[in-house]
Amino acid sequence: MEQELAYSFHLGSDKNKSKLANKVAKENLSGTTSLSNNAIQNAKDLSKVNKHNLRDYDNEKDLIRIIYGTNDIVTDVKDLYITEFEESRIEYNNKQTRNDRKIDNYFLKVCESQNDIACEIIIELGDMDFWNDKDKQYRLKMIDVYNEQIKELVKIVPTFKIANATIHFDETSPHMHIVGVPIIENCTRGMRKQVGKSKLFTKESLTEIQDKMRKSCIKSFNKFYDIDFKLKEKQKGRNQDINVKDMSDYKNIKKQLAEKEKKLDKANKQTNTLDNTSKDINQILNNLKPAKFNKNNMVISNEDVEKIKNFTKDVTDTTKTVRSVNDLNIAIKDFEHSTYERIKEVSSLKYEIELKDNEISSLKSKLSTKDKIIDKLQTEKNKLKEELQKFKVFWQKLMKHFQNRIGFDKDEKYKYVSDDLYKNGIFDDNDNQIANNIYRKVTIPDKNKSMNIKKKNNFELK
Repeated sequence: MEQELAYSFHLGSDKNKSKLANKVAKENLSGTTSLSNNAIQNAKDLSKVNKHNLRDYDNEKDLIRIIYGTNDIVTDVKDLYITEFEESRIEYNNKQTRNDRKIDNYFLKVCESQNDIACEIIIELGDMDFWNDKDKQYRLKMIDVYNEQIKELVKIVPTFKIANATIHFDETSPHMHIVGVPIIENCTRGMRKQVGKSKLFTKESLTEIQDKMRKSCIKSFNKFYDIDFKLKEKQKGRNQDINVKDMSDYKNIKKQLAEKEKKLDKANKQTNTLDNTSKDINQILNNLKPAKFNKNNMVISNEDVEKIKNFTKDVTDTTKTVRSVNDLNIAIKDFEHSTYERIKEVSSLKYEIELKDNEISSLKSKLSTKDKIIDKLQTEKNKLKEELQKFKVFWQKLMKHFQNRIGFDKDEKYKYVSDDLYKNGIFDDNDNQIANNIYRKVTIPDKNKSMNIKKKNNFELK
């Protein structure tokens, strides 16, 4: 069966600012949400990213490879701000006549605004099932693959300036964290050059970027691994940051695992001790001598008996320790895998729900617009009814006037005008009869009513 690999391209965002989050916040008594936020909105967030990406809190830095930037992401971003924005900042300040409008430090200004100061993109190829049995040498080849992903991202989104790129080999799958600054140019307000994540990364642009990056990644993978794998079909909601580290109780499990690993280490030491003791036991057995009265029985000292008893006890204790640790390791691996799969499913469902919420919101907006149009049309209809009623009254008076002039006063001028209006189609048969017959009641026929009567008669004829 042809091997297929999953690909993940995730752009960090503040989910608390989404429409779904706003809806949840309105329904909560506190007016807030607890959705995860992996956006970089200020210097504090950037510092957290620095600690996580460069593993400042543990001793596994040999499994962290920096392929772009330095070992200080905060400094990398600040330096990038100077390189990209300093000229624009000076240009902006020179145009200001008031000192309070000048910008002293653009990095600090963005930190104090509602905008993200930087963005983090996480790229991952392959899942836990694929990488689980791969050795370190095989995994490290991903450095070449992710290096080409950096080059491809620069080519596809040249206005996303990369400050740092780090690969993590200490988790389930080798994945890369890219920290950069999205830039928009030719701004008409404020500085000519500014940070602009929402304008650079839209749903449409992200879809296009991800499609190109996917194709490039599998191409690089096949080249460096000399293989011909395919990508799994892209799924809705999979553009999410899904790592086992995101499990709610992952840290607790890791802590327990570390404790059990200490026990395993202890068990290993016990095993080594047992190996040495085994030699002593064998030596004791080899030195046993036949009893004087029965050659089939061996003589053993009480001291040697105690040694054998202690050895048996140590073997039993060590076996229990090893079994408990191995069983726990298996259980944790199974739990990690099943939880990892559940997280992916939940993430996908959340994404689909958010899409549905957006769709419902859009339909509600359209419905509201249509309701306004209907209300407007209803108002216009009522106005037309009023105007029509006025016209009816006017027409009735006009016809009554013609009827009196022609019927009672025998005024030939009105008779001439009436005939002329009839010949030119202004008076219909009903109007002509009213004008020329003093006994005819002045009414204006209801066309809808006439049509209904006609339909009824037609039905009856059938």
